[in-house]
Amino acid sequence: MIVIMLSEACTPADRRRVIDLVQFAGSGLRVHTPELLSLSGDRDEIRALLSDEPCVLDIAKLPAAYPRSARLRGRPDRTPVSLGAASIGGPDFTVIAGPCSVENRSQLLTIAGAVRAADADALRAGAFKPRTSPYSFHGLGAPGLRLLAEAREVTGLPVVSECVDVRDIEIMASAVDMIQIGARNMQNYTLLREAGRTRVPVLLKRGLSATLDELLLACEYLLDGGNEQVVLCERGIRTFETSYRFTLDVAAVPVLQERTHLPVIVDPSHAAGARGRVVPLALAPRPSVRTGSSWRVTTIRRPRCATARRLCPWRSCRR
Repeated sequence: MIVIMLSEACTPADRRRVIDLVQFAGSGLRVHTPELLSLSGDRDEIRALLSDEPCVLDIAKLPAAYPRSARLRGRPDRTPVSLGAASIGGPDFTVIAGPCSVENRSQLLTIAGAVRAADADALRAGAFKPRTSPYSFHGLGAPGLRLLAEAREVTGLPVVSECVDVRDIEIMASAVDMIQIGARNMQNYTLLREAGRTRVPVLLKRGLSATLDELLLACEYLLDGGNEQVVLCERGIRTFETSYRFTLDVAAVPVLQERTHLPVIVDPSHAAGARGRVVPLALAPRPSVRTGSSWRVTTIRRPRCATARRLCPWRSCRR
């Protein structure tokens, strides 16, 4: 795919002239925004056609069709996403923590208090949980959302929670501060389209076996729906190794930072599969953390676990 980035000062007449020049140089011409066009074709030929157009900022060739999420000249290197007082992708290091699922009021409020005391920026817990087995606990559902609302009121922390069914989008959008699209639903395109129609920030997790191009293409559904508050998450992929739960693809972080203007975060808990491995994995991508574009999602199962106590030292990355 070839993408053409126009300046904000481009007039409708300028845009029309660019379209007229390139419409027969390729196929599938699409106007995504007033400043962003895409088509299939030869980049050198298109560059030659537009060489005298001052409103053209960039003509780039992408490995896949993700023009809205691509990092292009004329577009900010990073597009921060606000979550409460935190700015994900901004200069600060952000920490999200909480239980895997909401089990009961006592469990959630106790852990939420520990997360607050550890100076984390947001609470993450699942009211709805997709499980491999139909006989496993699938979350409390709507009552879990009410408990999350109570935890937010008590701690002041914004809430991140997963939506697993397109029928729950509306209730989720009104109940949480960030909607999580989990790894199993990364390519649930109906769910992605509906989440894209909301204006609630979305945390999109990479699928268990998804390539980075597939992750960015999934993200494109959200952006194409009009929701520009999207955060990408590397949470580990499935490989031949069986000594731990998933392989945390640390290399994905800088590669995604090269390809997209969207913030990138890391979830070390799901890859670790064991409490003692979470902090070492969280510190593994630390050089990327210093760019201000990464943060951590951490699962806390007990209120006094070592992971909760060790959240505070990560604040050293802020300075």
